[in-house]
Amino acid sequence: MATVAPVSVRCGIKDVAESPVLAMKEVEIARRLAVVRVRIAAAAEREGLSPLNVRILAVSKAHGSEAVRAGLAAGLTDFGENYVGEGVAKMNELGLGARWHFIGRLQSNKTRLVAERFDWVHTVFREREVMRLNSQRPAASLPLNVCIQVRMQDADARPALPAEEVPGLAALISAQPRLRLRGLMGVPIPDAPRDAYLRLRSLFDELNASGLNLDTLSMGMTADLETAVECGATLVRVGTALFGPRPPR
Repeated sequence: MATVAPVSVRCGIKDVAESPVLAMKEVEIARRLAVVRVRIAAAAEREGLSPLNVRILAVSKAHGSEAVRAGLAAGLTDFGENYVGEGVAKMNELGLGARWHFIGRLQSNKTRLVAERFDWVHTVFREREVMRLNSQRPAASLPLNVCIQVRMQDADARPALPAEEVPGLAALISAQPRLRLRGLMGVPIPDAPRDAYLRLRSLFDELNASGLNLDTLSMGMTADLETAVECGATLVRVGTALFGPRPPR
């Protein structure tokens, strides 16, 4: 079994230090984070990979800003939101300190807020989204980090880009001055997820062999993060394992 360094619980955020409830939440999230890291390390070790190459994206959708505060204090840095309004509200309340990833479906009337407020977007698969995000990203901001959402299985009817069309969109994104192509994102259907992850990893490797400098393969969630890590994920999207079940909306 792989081992990881013990997690030291930090109460460096003022709100956490002053609130016993938030301090307790931080301790719980730190404990859960340690378990997730052990899961990642064990999966990586089985394939001779380094767990240090796997980043954790904490999916904070439907969890309040207090959960993000506690997560930051426990050592998390990256948070994923599915709904633009919810994510922006948390940003406004919390201020600086987190990196925000948009992982929901992009809507045309919300691209400006994504471009202006988020650090990453994982769900790009249309040319018009690329052009809107590039034109709406403030010139004074760093380029918006982009992942292409890829359709991983033919039977999957969810919106995503077929693998054969990915190189063309990758070239378009790479040509935009206010965007930075970082990699690929995929969500498999339950049928044969390992095969789907391996196909996505193969596409990732092909794109890098063609001259792209991708560093992010975003795949895997709480239930299947071991499979994703074994197949080469560099970023796993973890919500329930860190924050517990989502409260009803």
